Amino acid sequence: MKTRVAIAREANRDLEIGYVVKELPEIVASNFNADMDRVGISGHSMGGYGALVLGLRNPDLYKSISAFSPIGAPSLCSWGQKAFTAYLGEDRELWKEYDASELVRRVRRNDIVLVDQGTEDEFLMDQLRLDSLVGACHEKNFPLKIRMQRDYDHSYYFIASFIKDHIEFHAENFDKL
Repeated sequence: MKTRVAIAREANRDLEIGYVVKELPEIVASNFNADMDRVGISGHSMGGYGALVLGLRNPDLYKSISAFSPIGAPSLCSWGQKAFTAYLGEDRELWKEYDASELVRRVRRNDIVLVDQGTEDEFLMDQLRLDSLVGACHEKNFPLKIRMQRDYDHSYYFIASFIKDHIEFHAENFDKL
């Protein structure tokens, strides 16, 4: 039997994912002249992690994925372990369903995923763990384009400097559909 804590975790997780994957696309479709067959997802840091995971888990919805300084292997860093324990509990097998470095081992996509990362990002080695994501992608021949941006950190300036590239990346992916 599930405990109240386990039920609350599942409800919270489902609400958050349901909003981005179901409700938000419905809101966009009903209020804007948007082509919902050409939807991409992008984010920064924890949002970059979310973009990777939601994009990998929902290929029929997200036709293009990009991220800035994403957490590549949350199961291996203290930020991710703390969040996973709070949201998912202690079951590390369940964590794999929400870890991009694990998902690329099981999910197939034909399009390239773009990741930009600053070389001077203070979180790169201890928290973002892109080494694990890159290793998993190489192991499975998963199409990842990672660009290490020299002298950039984790800041807004980093995103502002390369956001145009990400928009163009998504547009190019949509042109291939």
